[in-house]
Amino acid sequence: MEPIALLFSGQGAQRVGMGSDLAEASPAARAILHPAPESLPAHFSEVLQKGPEETLTRTAYCQPALYLHGLALLQILREKAPSFTFQATAGLSLGEFTAHAAAGTFSAEDGLRLVARRGALMEEACSQTQGAMLALLGADESLATQIAKESGWEVANLNGGGQVVLSGPAAKLAEAQAAAKTAGVKRSIPLKVAGAYHSSLMQSARQGLAEAIQKTKMNSPSVPVSANFLGHPAQGVEAIRLSLLDQVTGTVRWETCLRQLAESGIRRFLELGPGAVLAGLMKKILPDLPCASAGTLAELEKVIHELPR
Repeated sequence: MEPIALLFSGQGAQRVGMGSDLAEASPAARAILHPAPESLPAHFSEVLQKGPEETLTRTAYCQPALYLHGLALLQILREKAPSFTFQATAGLSLGEFTAHAAAGTFSAEDGLRLVARRGALMEEACSQTQGAMLALLGADESLATQIAKESGWEVANLNGGGQVVLSGPAAKLAEAQAAAKTAGVKRSIPLKVAGAYHSSLMQSARQGLAEAIQKTKMNSPSVPVSANFLGHPAQGVEAIRLSLLDQVTGTVRWETCLRQLAESGIRRFLELGPGAVLAGLMKKILPDLPCASAGTLAELEKVIHELPR
């Protein structure tokens, strides 16, 4: 089989009811999706299954929800295709934690505690800082950096395919939009998010997460795991700890991560998560390399059937 990399979804991909079909199909997947509630926000399992959507969209809920959903998909993939192996993994923002759990850097349980803590801290930082995010369509890194500098914002995501996201104070959103228009950006779209992720406005979340990450037992991953902040895998456990912290306040270099994976020999990608967001970006960045996407049991079974033997 061609070398394959798993990709895991980031915040924003969540759907009410996601994982219900997985839980019905597999006792092991059900156990993953319904963990002990100690580290999770109130009524977590009920919100995941039934909503309301506004609650699941909250950072404290959607981050652990996506983490568990990604691992449940991987569990069923392993059950239905026992010979399946992957040679690398990556995840967008929150998905980087799912990728590390998949690669064995830390246990699923320890990863969940980290993700739940991360989500709670980032939600708290959002409420304290009044931040916003702005997607620039048709911009590259240098142009986005110029716009951010002029408006007092920061480059949050280099997603690829001409999509760059800025983060900054909500009070300066109009300045960022005006700077983008002056610079000739095709479109600038304010995002429906609670705050300025991947920017210095998340500093309190980074500080709070540092202790939890330091206390978490980590191993060398079984396969390379791309680090969002670096654009390539971090080398060694301490570098992994630092990279997971740095991406809370630093730029996500998603396009660089994907290109580095391709350069390392990966020839096929599989996104585990709802919505096919990452597969859509892949088509723009590396159109010659196939990327399937599975967020439901039916989609996963189709992917398994189509995998090269």
